[in-house]
Amino acid sequence: MDLAALQVFQTVAREQSFSRAAQRLYRTQPAVSISIRKLEGWVGQPLFVRGSGARTLTDAGVLLLEYADRMLNMREEIRKSIQELNELERGQVEIGVNESSIHALLPVLDRYRKLHPGVRLRVHRVFSRDVPREVLNHHLDLGVISYLPEERQLSATEFFRDSLVLIVWPGHPLARQAGAGGKQTGSRRATVEEVDIAELASETFVAHIVESPYRQRVIQMFAKHHVPLNMHIELPTIESIKRVVQMEKGIAIIPRMCAEREIARGDLIELRLKQMRVARRLYLVYRHDRPLSTAARELVSVLRGRAAKASGRS
Repeated sequence: MDLAALQVFQTVAREQSFSRAAQRLYRTQPAVSISIRKLEGWVGQPLFVRGSGARTLTDAGVLLLEYADRMLNMREEIRKSIQELNELERGQVEIGVNESSIHALLPVLDRYRKLHPGVRLRVHRVFSRDVPREVLNHHLDLGVISYLPEERQLSATEFFRDSLVLIVWPGHPLARQAGAGGKQTGSRRATVEEVDIAELASETFVAHIVESPYRQRVIQMFAKHHVPLNMHIELPTIESIKRVVQMEKGIAIIPRMCAEREIARGDLIELRLKQMRVARRLYLVYRHDRPLSTAARELVSVLRGRAAKASGRS
C-alpha cells in the first residue's frame, strides 16, 4: 500500500463514484478500479458493499478511510512544513559563541530576526576553544571563534574586526593626565590618548579568569617590557570586569566592542597602550562537508552582507 493508492480510495469514497473520482484524479476509470482492487487485496476484504457501486463503504472501508484521511493530512502538513522551512517561515539555527564575541553577533541576529521572525535562533555560550568540536559533532550549526580553525572539515568566514583596549574610570589619574577626565559624549572621542606600558607598573588589573590566546598575548607583552602585571582581581565575565573598573577598583584590557556603549556614555575611558597592537578577528565557522539548513545558510548570507558593508566603510 502507498499513499497514492490511499488517495485514489479517499477520492472514490468522497465522490461515491469511480467515474467522478477518475475525472478528479485525471486518470482512467479502469486505472482507478485496478487501484481499488489492489488495495482490497492488501486489506484482505472488500472496501465497498457489493452492488452499491461506490456509495456504501464496508466496515473495513470506513476504518481505512479514517486512517487514509489522517495519513494524507499528515502528508500535506509535511509538505507545508518543508515549504515553510525553505521559505524561512520557520526553522531553527543553533549557534555557539563565547561571552565577548556575542557583542559582534548581536546586530546580525537582530537583522536576521527582522527578516525572518519565524526562525528560532538558539545561541549557546561555548568556550571558543570548544566551538570547532561542537560544530563537528553536529551539536551546533554555526560557531564564532577568534582564530582560524585547524580542522579541515570546517569553513571559516571573517565577519568582524576588533582590537583590545585599555579602559579606566573617568577620574583615573591616567585619564586626567591624558586630558580625558570627566564625562565624554558622542560615539567616541576624536582622538584616543596614548599611554606607555611603564605607567601601568603599579596599577591593579581586573582580568578575565578564562584562559585565552589574547590573555596570553597581554601577559607576554608585559613580560617582554619587564613591567609587572598585577592581576589581583580575576572575574568570570566581561560585564563584571567593566563594573569593577567603574567602581574604581582597577583597570582592564578588554575587546573594545564589549565596552562601546560605556565608552560612548563616558562611563569608561578608552586609552591606547603604546606597546599594544592586538587586532581581533572573528570568524563564523561551519562544516563544509554537509549542507547547511536553509535557515543557517541565510544567516551566513546576512552575516557576509554585514561584513561586506563594514569592509566598504573601512
